[in-house]
Amino acid sequence: MDRLIDLLPDLWEATAETLYVVSLSLVFGGIAGLFVGLALYATRPGSLFPNRFLFGTLNVVVNFFRPIPFVILLAAVQPLARALGIPGIGPEFGIFAITIASLFAISRIVEQNLLTVRPGVIEAARATGASRSRILLRLLPREALGPLILGYTFIVVALVDMTAIAGAVAAGGLGEFAIVYGFKQFNPWVTWAAVLVIIVIVQAVQFLGNGLARRVLRR
Repeated sequence: MDRLIDLLPDLWEATAETLYVVSLSLVFGGIAGLFVGLALYATRPGSLFPNRFLFGTLNVVVNFFRPIPFVILLAAVQPLARALGIPGIGPEFGIFAITIASLFAISRIVEQNLLTVRPGVIEAARATGASRSRILLRLLPREALGPLILGYTFIVVALVDMTAIAGAVAAGGLGEFAIVYGFKQFNPWVTWAAVLVIIVIVQAVQFLGNGLARRVLRR
């Protein structure tokens, strides 16, 4: 317990690192995944911009990367990160790896949630003269906003989990803190302190996401 008190500054620093990695990964992966998901929806057969070749290519790429366990993906993308000038360890590498992993998960979530929009809504928009691009970029995200918020909330929770796993390769954050000062030094107090902070972060994210989605769905 005394050791944990001594490590409190390091715990807060690790918490800040986790939030930093999660935030930037969500920005980069969230935006990229949104556009890939829109492209998947738009190019599928019978959709707004049907393109069998493009849809098939995107579908194969997403299906290829999405099932890869994150701990394996960490090792697989490390040479690519170094080739791009990104260190193979530390928060920057964590952001790079988590962005890649989240991109493909988010793209599938976006596509699936857009598919829940009723065809009648799209037909009504087309009947009023709305262009296909306007429907894709404005109408559909607005109609699916509630489920999209829930989907992104799920992803943020997964990102927190990924940062903890990334700690195994010295990517910083609460995962590395728990491994270095807790697991390797046989100090369960330190390990459980990191676990409790992660639980608080996850609960806060889930509470905010559920509340925002509920407010949107009531409109």
